[in-house]
Amino acid sequence: MENRNTVIYNGTEKNEQKTTLDILGTVYDALEEKGYNAIDQMVGYILSGDPSYITGHNNARNLIRHIERDDLVEELLHSYLGK
Repeated sequence: MENRNTVIYNGTEKNEQKTTLDILGTVYDALEEKGYNAIDQMVGYILSGDPSYITGHNNARNLIRHIERDDLVEELLHSYLGK
């Protein structure tokens, strides 16, 4: 019997998930490119959860929403404290 299911080709796995650092870098760069103070805008987003603090430029707003804010704060603290 012939297999009639559709085979999905994923190429070379271009859908690799970006790391938190990659996403933050992309968001930071997008904010800077648009003339915003990137740190202030990112802090506003982290504190409020309001994605309008993040520009849609280079898909930054969508990207940052892939990171849970709790996880983001935890990562930042670990990084800052070196632990």
